[in-house]
Amino acid sequence: MSSEEENPPALSPDMHFIGKKADIVKAGRVTKLVNGCRDVLVVYHQGELYAMDLRCYHAGGLLHNGDIEEFNGRPCIVCPWHQYKITLAEGEGLYQAVDNPTIRPLKIQWRSKGVKQRTHKVTEVSGDVYVALNDSSEAIESDVYQTEKYRTASLDALPKHKPKT
Repeated sequence: MSSEEENPPALSPDMHFIGKKADIVKAGRVTKLVNGCRDVLVVYHQGELYAMDLRCYHAGGLLHNGDIEEFNGRPCIVCPWHQYKITLAEGEGLYQAVDNPTIRPLKIQWRSKGVKQRTHKVTEVSGDVYVALNDSSEAIESDVYQTEKYRTASLDALPKHKPKT
């Protein structure tokens, strides 16, 4: 038994219950309206839990339906609308750039646009998963889609993601 199991960390008021870890692992990802104001996507990928705003910073696409792929060794979710790549851990937008277009063959590298998608802290306590919203006052582009205007369909009505087999 680990010391965390013997003495689990105290839950702070900013931690919001998302679900049982076993259920999230089985589903691969879940969505939840947190604190009545923020649509959050929680993703389980290669043994890690990640949380970010549900709608893509670019045009509000539902990331719940995006594929998980690695770019430069970094796990990313790919927006199903316009294939924008967003790192799961930091919320950085990635793009391909050409170092020098006059030199052949072209040398293409993945680069960061900076943080574009708000990510949130995930904590597991005794098999329960909680999210603490990122309360940074710095504006992040995905914030635009956290309004009632974009919450026209109930999150419960979202199609369930089917993990790749």
